[in-house]
Amino acid sequence: MNVPLTAASAAAAIGLGVGGYFYAGMWPTSQIFGRAVVAGHDPAEFALTYDDGPNDRCTEELLEILARHEVRATFFMIGRFVRERGALVRRVRAAGHLVANHTFTHPVLLFEKHAKVREELASTNAALEDALGERVTHFRPPHGARRPDVLRAAREMGLTPVLWNAMGYDWKPTTGDAILANLDRSIARNQRRGRGSNLLLHDGGQASIGQDRKASVRATEMLLERERGRVRFVTVDAWQA
Repeated sequence: MNVPLTAASAAAAIGLGVGGYFYAGMWPTSQIFGRAVVAGHDPAEFALTYDDGPNDRCTEELLEILARHEVRATFFMIGRFVRERGALVRRVRAAGHLVANHTFTHPVLLFEKHAKVREELASTNAALEDALGERVTHFRPPHGARRPDVLRAAREMGLTPVLWNAMGYDWKPTTGDAILANLDRSIARNQRRGRGSNLLLHDGGQASIGQDRKASVRATEMLLERERGRVRFVTVDAWQA
């Protein structure tokens, strides 16, 4: 027996297994662990989605820009911020946008116990439903991290899981131009594949209310001005998994 070769083969197999698990659990377009909304099949259909709010000034500025362009977006909100900014949550919904669950504290659900997963989802549902007086129907896992039981728990609570296929990489210091360039690369790829684009941006940050997202606001404004009349902007409930 060639022991070194056998050991190397075993290590390679383990590496492939770990890599496959993380692909299934973290890659935003993977459907291996369960179905989730990514995008529709019309390349001229975009969904603007914002994570980690509500966030005072940045969310408010986005509301003004979206209203000016008559576009509706989807806001995935963190439950603990919802508890502090109920009036802003209601403003987002009153403007016609879809408000959705992004967990209570923004953990990586891939590594959390099942009870913690359910607590995160249920607490955020309760916070949003207290603020809005209506049922919440959609959920995005932080970082896209999920397991089969995470997606199953969401569906048991009446939540449709949502991921994305275009990312602005706007959670770190950057510019509106750089964010838009990041989105454009993914949009071009999606259109070559005959898919719509589910655009992930941020109006807040998981650490605290008050995060600076001016570059994301600017990227949104540039995108809407450029694409006026060329594409249709939808909320993610237009696409169902």
